[in-house]
Amino acid sequence: MKLVTVPFFISHQGCPHTCIFCDQRAISGANGTLPTAGQITAKIDLWRSAAGGRSLEIAFFGGTFTALSQKIQEELLAPLQPLLEAGTLDSVRISTRPDCIDSGHVAWLADMGVRTIELGVQSMDDTVLAASGRGHSAAESLDAISCIKSLGLRAGAQLMPGLPGDTPSSSLASLEQVISAGADFIRIYPTVVLQGTELARRYAVGDFTPLSLGRGVSLCKLLLQRAMQAGIPVIRIGLQADEGLNAESILAGCWHPALGQLVRSQLYADLVSRFVPPGQQVTVYCHPARLSDVVGLKRSGLQSQTERGVSMRVAPDVTLTREELKVETEGLSIIYSIINDINYSIHEV
Repeated sequence: MKLVTVPFFISHQGCPHTCIFCDQRAISGANGTLPTAGQITAKIDLWRSAAGGRSLEIAFFGGTFTALSQKIQEELLAPLQPLLEAGTLDSVRISTRPDCIDSGHVAWLADMGVRTIELGVQSMDDTVLAASGRGHSAAESLDAISCIKSLGLRAGAQLMPGLPGDTPSSSLASLEQVISAGADFIRIYPTVVLQGTELARRYAVGDFTPLSLGRGVSLCKLLLQRAMQAGIPVIRIGLQADEGLNAESILAGCWHPALGQLVRSQLYADLVSRFVPPGQQVTVYCHPARLSDVVGLKRSGLQSQTERGVSMRVAPDVTLTREELKVETEGLSIIYSIINDINYSIHEV
C-alpha cells in the first residue's frame, strides 16, 4: 500500500546561498519558518486521521536539511522518534545538496529514521552548474548518491533541464549519469524564470533564453522514456502549482499546472501516430489509470488524432500495463508499449 507523505516545507533553511533560479518560498508556498515540535505532531495526527490506515512518511522539503545546525536537525527529528518506534510513522524523507552529505551524517540520519534522501543534483554538467551558481560539482553528486546507497538508504535525484548552458544532450547525459550512479527515483523540474531571481534579471536583458512549453514537453518525454527504459521511476515532472507558484510569479519557461500529464499524453499520442495511419477508425485500449493521459488534457489526445484524420475511441482494459496500448483496427489487435515501441532522437527536441 502506498505511503501517505506528510510534507513540511523548510524553504531556504540551511541553504548556503541562493542559486540564480531559486525562490523556494514561491516554489513551496511556505515562508521558510521551521515547524515546532507541537506543530509537527499536530499535523501528523491530522493527516493520520485522514490516511485510511495507510502508513505515513514524513518529508522535509526545500532548504538544505543536512546544512542546518545539528541542534536544529535533532529538534526536527526528535518528535518523530516515539512515533517511529510505535509504528505510527513508517519513515522520514529529507532533501539536501550533494555537497552537504558525508557518511557519518548519513549514518546518524538513518538511526533517526530517515530512509530517503533527495538530492538537488540539477545537472551533471559542471559548466551548467557553474553558470547556475550551484556551488557544487557533478563529482560531488556522484559521491553523494554513492554514500547514501552504501548506507542502505534510498537516493533521489532532482534534475533541472534548461538551465543556463544546458542542452538537450547534456540533460540526457545528466539523467543517464544519475541512473548509472544508482539513483532510486528522479524528479524532473524544467527550469522556470521566477520573479525576483538572478535568472529573471538575465532573462530581462536577453542573456538567458528559457525552454518554451513545447520544447520542454518534447525534452521531458525523451527523459521520461529513457528513465522508464532503465526501470527508474520519475515521481514528478514540473513544479507543483500552488498559491506561491502561478502565472504571476513565473515570467517564462516550461511550466504548466499539469505538465506531467502533458508529457505522458504526448508519449501515448506519439505511439498511436506511429502505428495508426491517417484515415483509420481505431479503438485504443489502455490501463484504467491512464485513460486521462490517452484522451489528453481537454481531449487534446483525441483532437491530435482527429487532425490526422484518425477516428479514435478510447476504452479501459485492466489486463494492460500502464505503459501499454492495445490498438484495434479492422479486426487487427496489437499491443504496443511507450517504453519499447518509440525511438526518440535527441535531435527532435
